[in-house]
Amino acid sequence: MEFISEFFLFLKERKKWWLIPLIVIFVILGSLIFLTNGSALAPFIYSLF
Repeated sequence: MEFISEFFLFLKERKKWWLIPLIVIFVILGSLIFLTNGSALAPFIYSLF
């Protein structure tokens, strides 16, 4: 958890606020792929991309 707090302090100090939406999208897509791995929904998710 220390890494996450240091990362947000880095974003605050360097004013890199544009990175937050990018990271959120990557986390959502990664969790979506991870959670649908091996399920019946996988072909439908992969067809979106």
